[in-house]
Amino acid sequence: MATVQETQNSHSSTTKNEHLPLVYYHRSPSFNFSINQWLEPSFRLLEPDHPEFSSLSQTVKALVVVGPTPLTGETLDKLPGVEIVVGTSAGVNHMDVAECHRRGVKVTNAGDAFSEDVADYAVGLLVDVLRRVSAADRFVRAGLWPLNGVYPLGSKLGGKVIGIIGLGRIGSEIAKRLEAFGCVIAYNSRNKKPHVSYLLGHSPCKDKT
Repeated sequence: MATVQETQNSHSSTTKNEHLPLVYYHRSPSFNFSINQWLEPSFRLLEPDHPEFSSLSQTVKALVVVGPTPLTGETLDKLPGVEIVVGTSAGVNHMDVAECHRRGVKVTNAGDAFSEDVADYAVGLLVDVLRRVSAADRFVRAGLWPLNGVYPLGSKLGGKVIGIIGLGRIGSEIAKRLEAFGCVIAYNSRNKKPHVSYLLGHSPCKDKT
């Protein structure tokens, strides 16, 4: 949910920057993340609680979907002039893409924008868990070394067989990084990926039992 300050800023920017393109800012109240500060220099942001929403909503051409906020036909009904939906996440499963296409509305997403960053974090967390880096840090900071003795050793990542469920953009980036560690990569997917030599495991998507 937008804060009072964000709402006031949004209403103010909609009024002051009338020369900027008007964009509907679609965010679920349960998703506490704002991208206003990146959009406001270039766009006027319209939200449902804007005092002139009923009139401005008729002229909006673009709709920004923040994170995993669901987008349904009910929302599109309020914005009859929308021509494009811009998703800020990699997936589109939270948006009614079929309904958008039926209305002639184009749909975009973040694509590969976050793939490398997510892969970095995934591998970093894996190293952290196996080597017990964070756990050992907490152990030392809590003063447990003189009480419990030496902290147990962790495990190396190299040589491990790593299973990746879904070898899409992010999965492929993770696999590429893990190969550099000397890991054996196995993946699970609805279809075999002809461009990789990784082991293909059983796909539960094809299991009819």
